[in-house]
Amino acid sequence: MASARHDSAPLLGIRKGDMVKVMAGRSKGKTGKVLTVNRESRRVTVEHANIIKRHTRPNPSKNVRGGIVDKEGPIHVSSVMLICPGCGKHARVGHTKLPDGTRVRVCRRCNTTFES
Repeated sequence: MASARHDSAPLLGIRKGDMVKVMAGRSKGKTGKVLTVNRESRRVTVEHANIIKRHTRPNPSKNVRGGIVDKEGPIHVSSVMLICPGCGKHARVGHTKLPDGTRVRVCRRCNTTFES
């Protein structure tokens, strides 16, 4: 039984540009900005976390040098937590509606909004 929620891309509490802390894996404890969000596979790429090595072939037409390149790999969204700008700690994300009808993300610790 497939629900409509699984057919479309899932809602995530994390967006590109957010500051997050990695809670699990070999990069546990590191903080960084979210570079990319893949909603279909529920994965995020965090700068300076989950560094992997890629062997690249030289491509003179694209001005790419060959060799071993260190780059950030994707992390599952359940392994990261948003850092609240209000309290400065990692926190779960809640959603509330403002009086004008817009939905905003809020910190579950201190109840401040993440949107500016």
